[in-house]
Amino acid sequence: MTKNICATLDLNKSIRTFQLNVTKLLDFANIPEWDGKNLKEREEEIRVQALILAGECIALLLYNLSTSPNFLDYSVAQTQGWRSPNTQKHGYKKRQIVTIGNVEVTLNLPYVLEQNPTSKTFDNSALKEQKIKTSNQGFCPFLKWLGMSESITPLVWSTIAKYGAISGSFEAARTTLIDWGINISLKRIERLTYYFGKIGIDLRKNKLNDLESGTLSNLNTLKDQRVVIAADGGRTRIRINKKGRRKVKTNRHGFVGEWMEPKLLTIYVVNEQGKKIKTSAIPVTNDGTYSGYKEFLKILEMYLVNLGISEAKQVLLIADGADWIWIHIPPLLKKLKCPLETYQLLDFYHAASHLQDFADAAFSTNDERQQWFQKARKTLKKGQALDLMRNMGEFIFEANGERLKTLVRERNYILKAYRRRLLNYNSVALKKLPLGSGAVESLIRQVVNLRMKGNSKFWLQDNAEIMLHLRCQWIAKSWDNFSDSIFNSFIKPQSA
Repeated sequence: MTKNICATLDLNKSIRTFQLNVTKLLDFANIPEWDGKNLKEREEEIRVQALILAGECIALLLYNLSTSPNFLDYSVAQTQGWRSPNTQKHGYKKRQIVTIGNVEVTLNLPYVLEQNPTSKTFDNSALKEQKIKTSNQGFCPFLKWLGMSESITPLVWSTIAKYGAISGSFEAARTTLIDWGINISLKRIERLTYYFGKIGIDLRKNKLNDLESGTLSNLNTLKDQRVVIAADGGRTRIRINKKGRRKVKTNRHGFVGEWMEPKLLTIYVVNEQGKKIKTSAIPVTNDGTYSGYKEFLKILEMYLVNLGISEAKQVLLIADGADWIWIHIPPLLKKLKCPLETYQLLDFYHAASHLQDFADAAFSTNDERQQWFQKARKTLKKGQALDLMRNMGEFIFEANGERLKTLVRERNYILKAYRRRLLNYNSVALKKLPLGSGAVESLIRQVVNLRMKGNSKFWLQDNAEIMLHLRCQWIAKSWDNFSDSIFNSFIKPQSA
């Protein structure tokens, strides 16, 4: 691992060093030696020098802030809520902070320490002072307030967590981070990623508690908007430790990998032409959980209340035919007083795939299958589901054996959706609302399948929940807002 560079804390010196190093890299005297490889190497070396200079500037800023009495006093006020009545000032502590470019700055900061409530106080007039035993639990208010308790700057931590989550593995994340001038161990990348995500999960829990207590705020984000809600499930192997004694050789419990379904949601807005809106004012909301449909419904309700679903202009719930979705989500939407123009729709492409399976069983030649399928697909899209099922019934009447079972199964899939009033494709299309749940299916692929699903991948459930939550924020393009909420959570004045 590359050794950290000690900050000079001298801007002029840092600039001179940068200028000296880069000037050498700008030389091109030996023209015959130049090629694409040579230029690429020069680009990389110049970028490294620029990262070091940026790190020197940030280090100097941190040092100046840490030596400002007003700034230090304000940091104490902003973290007062983290301190109990037993917390006392405990002098100063030196702390090393690493920023981009692997530049390290040493700061001398006020430290507060938690008094041990079980310790005894000895009154000795000869010593003329009290000797109090204390625990080693404490913090630097300056670092707590600015999100640097992990000895790295906020930008470095957010970047580590981002690539730890979105990369195919922590090893791949480390390679990318080195390119960013962040060179830390693989284990630390993993720990910091999970810790960052755990804070995000805790913030979500706080909102769920607010929902339960009736104090959750309504942001009115969805006021007068055309809202689409989609839900789906994926598959991940969760590691379940075996009970009993640990293995002698490894001193570990064995484990089994059980498939578990994470349930994901996406909430987004479309314009009058049916195109998805992606702006900072109306962001996409993605999330999910491994804790079952009951917890999923709480999370969905929290987001819908927080976004102001009752003020929406139109609402469309679209998903595949999973029973848990259509049994539980429609009553929730009714409870939340969604607008009169609330539609429920079976994903058209799921329905069409069942028609294709029906055609495969009903006909012996490919031409006949495709001819019937195309006609049936158009009939369904026109909203003529009843006519379609009558036609399917004619084939069922003449079938027998395994062929009959297949035809009945596929027809019943359409029938169940019809009875739930999920086949109104014609009316929904006239409103220029989407007919497919591709948004949530893409979310499943990007969040779960590309990182969390695999025959050799076994996740602890808590870690899987964190990774799911982090990747959802990235796919929604809300990582910066997500990071801001985490760093703002360290602010805790006395009144909080």
